[in-house]
Amino acid sequence: LVRTRFCIAFVSIHPLRTLAMSRKFIVGGNWKCNPGTQKEATDLIQAWQKQANVFDKEKVEVVICPPAIWMDGLKGKLSAIGMSTCSQNVSKTGPGAFTGEWTAESLVDLGVSWTLVGHSERRCKYGETDAETAEKVAMCQEQGLNVILCIGELLEEREAGKTDEVNKRQLAACLPKIKDWSKIVIAYEPVWAIGTGKVATPEQAEETQAAIRAYLSSAVSADVASKVRIQYGGSVTPENCKELISKPNIDGFLVGGASLKPTFMDIIGTVGPSKLMEVWPAYQAKMEKEGCNEAAIAAFKYNLGVLASGANVMIPESAIDPVESLMDYEQIKVKPDSSLLKQTVVLKLNGGLGTGMGLDKAKSLLTVTEGNSFLDLIAKQVGSMNKQFKTKLKFMLMNSFATSADTLEALAEYKDLGKGSELEFVQNKAPKVTASDLTPATWEKDSSQEWCPPGHGDLYPAMLGSGTLDKLLKKGFKYMFVSNSDNLGATMDLKILAHFASTGAPFMMEVATRTDADKKGGHLAKDKKTGALLLRESAQCPEEDEKAFQDTGKYKYFNTNNLWVDLVALKACFKANDGSVPLPVMKNAKTVDPRDKASTKVLQLETAMGAAIQCFDGATALVIPRSRFAPVKTTNDLFALRSDAYTLTKDFRITLAEARKDLPPDVKLDGMYKFTDAMEKLIPNGPPSLIDCKQIVVEGDMSFAKDVIIKGSVTFKNSGASKEVPSGTYEDKTVDL
Repeated sequence: LVRTRFCIAFVSIHPLRTLAMSRKFIVGGNWKCNPGTQKEATDLIQAWQKQANVFDKEKVEVVICPPAIWMDGLKGKLSAIGMSTCSQNVSKTGPGAFTGEWTAESLVDLGVSWTLVGHSERRCKYGETDAETAEKVAMCQEQGLNVILCIGELLEEREAGKTDEVNKRQLAACLPKIKDWSKIVIAYEPVWAIGTGKVATPEQAEETQAAIRAYLSSAVSADVASKVRIQYGGSVTPENCKELISKPNIDGFLVGGASLKPTFMDIIGTVGPSKLMEVWPAYQAKMEKEGCNEAAIAAFKYNLGVLASGANVMIPESAIDPVESLMDYEQIKVKPDSSLLKQTVVLKLNGGLGTGMGLDKAKSLLTVTEGNSFLDLIAKQVGSMNKQFKTKLKFMLMNSFATSADTLEALAEYKDLGKGSELEFVQNKAPKVTASDLTPATWEKDSSQEWCPPGHGDLYPAMLGSGTLDKLLKKGFKYMFVSNSDNLGATMDLKILAHFASTGAPFMMEVATRTDADKKGGHLAKDKKTGALLLRESAQCPEEDEKAFQDTGKYKYFNTNNLWVDLVALKACFKANDGSVPLPVMKNAKTVDPRDKASTKVLQLETAMGAAIQCFDGATALVIPRSRFAPVKTTNDLFALRSDAYTLTKDFRITLAEARKDLPPDVKLDGMYKFTDAMEKLIPNGPPSLIDCKQIVVEGDMSFAKDVIIKGSVTFKNSGASKEVPSGTYEDKTVDL
């Protein structure tokens, strides 16, 4: 059954394949006395690890034969990517005075479960006979060691027509020693093709291996012949392996020189393709046709690989510890240094349409206070900073394909901000994934519905793919302060900039102390294994851990999405991870057309930019005042932000009023006020006073008169036609209109 899936993916099914359905493919990599150093070997395995999602361990078994003295050191690293360690040789003796040998017993004791026996180089260069090869097989059988038994003819033997004769002779010597055929794999290696660049044609290899199977059927049994796996070895490459593996009697490969390259994974992926490899060509073609850049494609491939691997993307309680304490803003001792501004870029994420609030344009165009939109206030903040420090602060936006035009038009009056690619780069888009089979989602009614934003974690590949990262580095920028455009408390702070620069940290997250209003948002934690900081979002929390997730006493800090990034370190992270930042992947279940709940069920793959805290060694966090966090995600937030609980400062920041002591009012509006136009009808005279409000709950159809004051916790209820809340003071009560 394993093999049926493979054949559908690559070639038509050969009639003889039905005889081999139970044989699992096996690929071996024989390194011989290569590479030159153990470090080179480790580097190679690390390169493979980045591609480990190309093969399915249920479809193909992989064994690697490193030099003997490195087996123990590399065994764990190979096992981590689903590969077994295989010895290149074994002694024909047991323990004793046999200098230079290693026994089957010692291999088993070392935890090595495979060995080669009878390789042509042992036969030709060291004079090992068929009889000695048989003795080695016998020792391995006694110890339960798996054997790859190598056979094959010399060039002169092939030219003399003796190929089958040689193979039968070499096998015949070993047959009496084999009691357990489940421990035997046969590797047919035509000696004339090993390391020469010459390769038997698929037809030649198939003919020879069919003859081997026929011989085993007559010499042992038809059952053994049908079940034993027979590899082909001899200058196998990524280019020729596909046609070779299509043959019914070729069950895998024993690879030499090509196994010393990162592209060895291409051979394994061809033999036993993972779900990712089966579906990826369609995604790549789709993204290239759409004009997606290499960084966007690499980022999506990484995310899809995580999904296709079946990896658990959740972060359970058992994997993390709380963060007990962090450095506080008030503890910063370093003096502010305005000269650092010349090396710093301020970036605002501005890709959201605000559809959740009933908007069909950039949310940042929404009026916030005193006639100013988010974008107006951001532009004025930058202008104020430039005036204060007599500099021209570098400012940029990451827009989406849906917000770019509206945003640039709105900012056209602010000439000092710049324009075009100096002011913005555009977020990537990603294909939606069909939930049932992981293929690219299609929707003929509106093909634009086949695409989605990949989450704000796309900041990093979008910077790389657009060329923005390289441009900034070339101009001497080293530090980046990034925040959401709807957080008007997140402004450039010289004290924090100087602190970040002095630490030498590659990444720093601004966090704030959680309150009940924040308990559903992502929180900071520590990886139980490494002690490193990580971010756990609600979408990554198992249902059974929801109570602990919302425990603000246990998990004290939440991510404000105000982040500081060393651009040099970011570039190095891309280089170390083949052009991607390996962020945790979150699945968002939707329908391909969100307005049509009967349309195809899809998965949107998203990442969070704050999750990069676990991608940088030495990443840190800083506890900031609540005044640096004033976002608008819902009409609840906007309702509060427009009230007297917040103030507009001279430098155009919106901060909590001093009397609030860093605690925002808890606003809970009825679902009927989810959209901004409905909220405007709720407060035709402006919002009530919330300066002394702990919580306000609105249930039902109503509007607030002028001069309404809320103190403590107040609930307003109305079950009938719309009514007005009269002017006056309401304190710690429920008002039933």
